Amino acid sequence: MNKATSTLLRWNVFIPPFLLLVIGVLFSIFSPEQFLENTKGINDWILNQFDWLFNWATFLFLILIVIVYFSPLGKVKIGGKDAVPFLSKWRWFSITLCTTIATGILFWGTAEPLFHIQSPPVSVLDAQTFAMSTMFMHWTLTPYGIYTLAGLMFALTYYNLKQPFSLSAPLYPLLGKYSQGKLSVFIDAICLFALISGMAASLGSGIMAISGGLKLFFDFETTSILYAVIGIAIVSAFVLSAVSGLMKGIRILSTWNIRAFMALGLFVFIFGPSIEMLGIGWDGFKDYVINFLPRSTGIGTDLEREWQQSWTSFYWANWLAWTPITALFLGRLSLGYTVRNFIQFNLIFPSIFSGFWMIVFSGSTLILNGSEDNQLLNSLQNNGPESVIYKLLEYLPYAPILSVAFLLITFLSYVTAADSNISAMSGICTRGINPENPEAPIFIKIIWGLVVGLVAWIMISFAGIDGIKMISTIGGFPALFLIIAIAIGMIKLLVKGIEETNI
Repeated sequence: MNKATSTLLRWNVFIPPFLLLVIGVLFSIFSPEQFLENTKGINDWILNQFDWLFNWATFLFLILIVIVYFSPLGKVKIGGKDAVPFLSKWRWFSITLCTTIATGILFWGTAEPLFHIQSPPVSVLDAQTFAMSTMFMHWTLTPYGIYTLAGLMFALTYYNLKQPFSLSAPLYPLLGKYSQGKLSVFIDAICLFALISGMAASLGSGIMAISGGLKLFFDFETTSILYAVIGIAIVSAFVLSAVSGLMKGIRILSTWNIRAFMALGLFVFIFGPSIEMLGIGWDGFKDYVINFLPRSTGIGTDLEREWQQSWTSFYWANWLAWTPITALFLGRLSLGYTVRNFIQFNLIFPSIFSGFWMIVFSGSTLILNGSEDNQLLNSLQNNGPESVIYKLLEYLPYAPILSVAFLLITFLSYVTAADSNISAMSGICTRGINPENPEAPIFIKIIWGLVVGLVAWIMISFAGIDGIKMISTIGGFPALFLIIAIAIGMIKLLVKGIEETNI
C-alpha cells in the first residue's frame, strides 16, 4: 500500500469493525464452545428484549413507504429535474433484484416451508397453508420495504441534498449538520459490522446449498474443508467482480443472473405441479392478507412468541443487517428516476418476483412432500436443509441438468449480491467518493471480501444453520435503530414539504 493510497482510507471507519471481527474470529478459533455460548447469549437477549421493536418498526416502514408513494414527494426526480439515468430500467431492475435476494430465496425457498410443517406453531390448524402464508410474510412486501426506505432516503440526500457518500447522509433531514463529523464515522463503522454479519449469514446459506449439490453429484463428505473450498471460490469471484466496478462485472453478472432465475422459475412452474401450486399459493396468499396486521405487530396474533422470535424476528434482523450498506448501493443506481419509480423498482416489482418464486418453489415443495410420503421432509431431517432443493428437482424432467444449473445459479447469485455490497462497503471506507468518482481502491475490496468469507466459514463450520441465524440477529440489531432514525427523518421531510428541504 503506497502513501497516496493510504491517504484515501478512512482509518477511523475501517479499523473498529475490522479489529472487532478479527478478535471475534480469533476467539472462535481458539475457544469455539465459549464463542458460541457468548454469541447465543447475545442473540437470545436481543430477541427477548427487542422482538416487538423489530416487528413494529418493519411494519411501520412499509406503511411509510406507501404514504411516500402517494405523496407529492413521489413526483420528485432523484438528482434534480435535469438528471439523466445511467441505467436502463431493465438493468436497474436486474441489479436491484440480484443485490437484494442473494442466495436467500434459493436456500430458504424450499427448506423453510418444511420447517413450518415439521414444527408449526401450536395454534395452527392447517400447517401447509400456514407455511405458504409465512413465505409471503418473510419474502415479499415487509422486507423490501426496509430496503426501499433506507435506499430512497440515501438517494435523495446524496443526489439532491449533496450529502457525502456516508451512511449518516440519510439522517440529514433529521439532524442537519450534526449528521456529519464524528457521528458519521460512528454510524459508518457500526453499519460495516452489521453488513458483514448479514453477508456472512447469506454466504453461509450459499456455501451450504452448494455443498449439498456437491455431495449429491460427487458423494463428498460435508466438512469444514469443503465449506472452505466453496467459500474461497465464491469470495474470489465476487471480489473480482467488485474490482471491475458497477458498469462491468456487476452489471453483466446481474443481467445473466436474473435471466437464469426467470428461466429456472418458469421451467419448474411449467413442468411441476402447476395447478396445485397455484391453489396452495392462493390459499397462502389469503391467509397472508387476513393475518398480515396481527402477525406484523403481535397484536391479536395466533402465533407463540418463541416461534416468532425464531423465525420472523430472525428474518427482519437479517434483512436489517444488509440494509444500511445495501441502501448506499441501491440509492446510487437511481439517478434520473422519480421517487415513485424508486418504490416500484425496489419494493413492488421485487415483491412480485419473490412472491412468484415462493409459489413455484415453496408450493412445489409442500405439494410433492405431501404426495410422496414426506420424502422432502425426510431429506431435510436426514441430510440437512441444503439437500431439499436437489431432492425436489429429482421429481422434474432433466433432473441432473437442473441440479447442475441450480448449483451454478446459487454460486452466481451470491456473487452478484456480494460484489454490489463489497463495492458499497469499500466506498464508505474511502475518502472522496462522489458521483464523479464512485469506486474505492481495489485493496479495500479484497480485504472486506476475505473478512466476510472467514466469518461465514466459522459460523457454518461450528454452528451450522443456528450460526447463520445468530449472526443475522446480531448484525441487524444496531441497523434497526439507524433505520428507525431514517424513518423519522423521512416523516420530517414529508411534513416540512419539498421546497423547505431544497429537494
